[in-house]
This record gives sequence, structure tokens and C-alpha cells, in this order.
Amino acid sequence: MALSQIAYILAGLTAGGGTIGYVRTGSVPSITAGCTVGALYALGGYRIQNKQPYGVELALLASIVLAGSSIPRAIRTAKPLPIGLSGLALFGLWNFGMAWKNNVSAR
Repeated sequence: MALSQIAYILAGLTAGGGTIGYVRTGSVPSITAGCTVGALYALGGYRIQNKQPYGVELALLASIVLAGSSIPRAIRTAKPLPIGLSGLALFGLWNFGMAWKNNVSAR
């Protein structure tokens, strides 16, 4: 699967999840964080797709932000939602981290 596709899928999942969190509980931080991280993933995917610089780095930043907020919460609460978000973050960290390490952004 192409890196841009991974970024777009993660963008949809995080933005959609934040929106669902807002609709279900009225949580403004959920929609704000979900849409912000989703926008970073989407912008990264767009830049990767168009072979522009810093696409992989933007998607990696989104993964770092998501991991930084979800992994400690998953460890502390052991609830399914933070665990799922942590899985998404780790998936993004692996894919975009390996791409950044191998300098794939130019392809």
C-alpha cells in the first residue's frame, strides 16, 4: 500500500473518530484533536502523493502527536478507545518512520 493511501486512511479514521467522540459525548477536545491530527495526516498524504517535500515528515509528526496523547492514556486506563488509537499511532509511526529513515519522501 502506498504511503499516501496510508496517510489518507489514518486521516479519515482520526478525524472521523474525533467527530464521533464529539457527537456522542459533546467533547470539544475530541473533535479538535481528531480533526487536527487528521488534517496533518491528510496534508502529509497530499504532499507525498504530489511528490512535494515534507509529506512523510508531516505524517510522522501526526503519528507522534497521536502516540503521545493515546499511549499513556491506554496504559493508564486500559480502555478500548485509547488502545485502538495507540494501535493506529504505532502503525503510522512504523510506516512513516521507516519511510523517513529510508528517505522515501522523494519517490
